[in-house]
Amino acid sequence: MPQTASNSSSFPPIESALSDPNGLLAVGGELTRERLFNAYDSGIFPWFDDDQPLLWWSPDPRAVIYPGDVHISRSLKRTMRRRNYSLRVDSDFEQVITACAEQRGDEVGTWITAEMQSAYIDLHRAGKAHSFEVWDRQTLVGGLYGVAAGKVFSGESMFHRQTDASKIAFVFTCMQLKQWGFGLLDCQIENPHLSSLGVTTMDRKQFKRWLPKYNEQSKQQDLPSQAQRGNRITSCNTDFRNTQELLEKLL
Repeated sequence: MPQTASNSSSFPPIESALSDPNGLLAVGGELTRERLFNAYDSGIFPWFDDDQPLLWWSPDPRAVIYPGDVHISRSLKRTMRRRNYSLRVDSDFEQVITACAEQRGDEVGTWITAEMQSAYIDLHRAGKAHSFEVWDRQTLVGGLYGVAAGKVFSGESMFHRQTDASKIAFVFTCMQLKQWGFGLLDCQIENPHLSSLGVTTMDRKQFKRWLPKYNEQSKQQDLPSQAQRGNRITSCNTDFRNTQELLEKLL
């Protein structure tokens, strides 16, 4: 049985997570800023539906990618050459998470509930949650959001409104994180789409070495907060202004 989460910010050891379902660690508690800080520092993330209690997870193995190992297919390169999208960080976090929460295809409902959106917007305002965005002129066509914890960035969700825009957002995220000195992009749970981009798995023992709770050195790196960026947030916060510049770095 998973443990019941208290209203404090603490969690049980991640080694106590269930193997079936893989990674279920605790049930309950609240999505407070302090609790989420501690969760990501410890390799834990929330994932639940509207009709479920708050569920906390830490699966083993973990889906991850070293940012420099991102795989770009020939077709994706063609898209990037043909459509010179603009690339931004944190210019519209709320629009990104709202788009990620939209119902897709035959899906019913979303795990990015109104409560989740509010909690991650609060994390964003605190400088911990960030969005990597793909823009076609003034229209947001793709993006990814997640949470920074030391040298690990945990990707939560991504979306696209034009072909390959979510893949471009993923590649952009990887390359920008590499430029900023992040060591690992945590993708949490493996799936074929992520695997096609170079995502692989890492066992819990190895993954723990990257986490701030278990590695003091990893606490030294984090994305700058909005307060630190000031008015530079839309123009000077990324090393890649568009997909052409991104391709030049990759080739």
